[in-house]
Amino acid sequence: MQDQDALIHDPDGGLPRLLAIMARLRDPARGCPWDLEQDFASIAPYTLEEAHEVVDAIERGAFDELRLELGDLLLQVVFHARMAEEAGLFAFGDVARAISDKMVARHPHVFGDERAPDRSSSEQSRAWEATKARERGAARVLDGVAQTLPALTRAVKLQNRAARVGFDWPGPADVVEKIREEAAELVEARETLTEAEVAEEFGDLMFVMANLARHLKLDPEAALRAANRKFTRRFGRIEDYLAEEGRGPQDSTLAEMDALWNRAKAEERG
Repeated sequence: MQDQDALIHDPDGGLPRLLAIMARLRDPARGCPWDLEQDFASIAPYTLEEAHEVVDAIERGAFDELRLELGDLLLQVVFHARMAEEAGLFAFGDVARAISDKMVARHPHVFGDERAPDRSSSEQSRAWEATKARERGAARVLDGVAQTLPALTRAVKLQNRAARVGFDWPGPADVVEKIREEAAELVEARETLTEAEVAEEFGDLMFVMANLARHLKLDPEAALRAANRKFTRRFGRIEDYLAEEGRGPQDSTLAEMDALWNRAKAEERG
């Protein structure tokens, strides 16, 4: 126990230190009540949140924050692995072994005898997907795309899977035409369909929008996050302009705010 205490307080203890810290947190006699109460389901939302915070730090170029966020995400892996070990399912070493085996198996051009120095990144991606397809065996084409992915991301992954077997539009122009069709159906649905049916038509439109992003080689989640940031920034400028006059958005008209929005947009463009 003394050796474990020394490791826990060793700033150079690395991954073994983190594993020891988690073991102590989950120790029934000496651990933390909150950590002891958790299970896979209760920790899962935190895992998802930490993954999103990693992406946020990357997109903002906040690399010192990224160091911390990656640590938070690593803790989630260690937490899940510790609970699995306690349940007799697997341990952290099994997790590391499984991903290492997978990486070696899926990169024969790096770790095996298959040498392909002239293979491009896109060709390697196709080879990777072919390997994954072989591993799935007789599974259906769309099997294995996680249900809990962000909806736009999952839509793109589903469409990519379908495209690999030829179920795809030839190009962006065809997708745009489908967007026009779905948008028209949505407008009509407002007047004639139930709320659930309107939601279904809206979902169809979003699905096709995700497909357009795929054809344009864009990440729709990243594009929408950027649009959210832009909206937040410009609306903040509207509030700044109004504050200079001793007012807030609730004290102004839509026409005034629209004019200030255009002012903010022009200010950004210089």
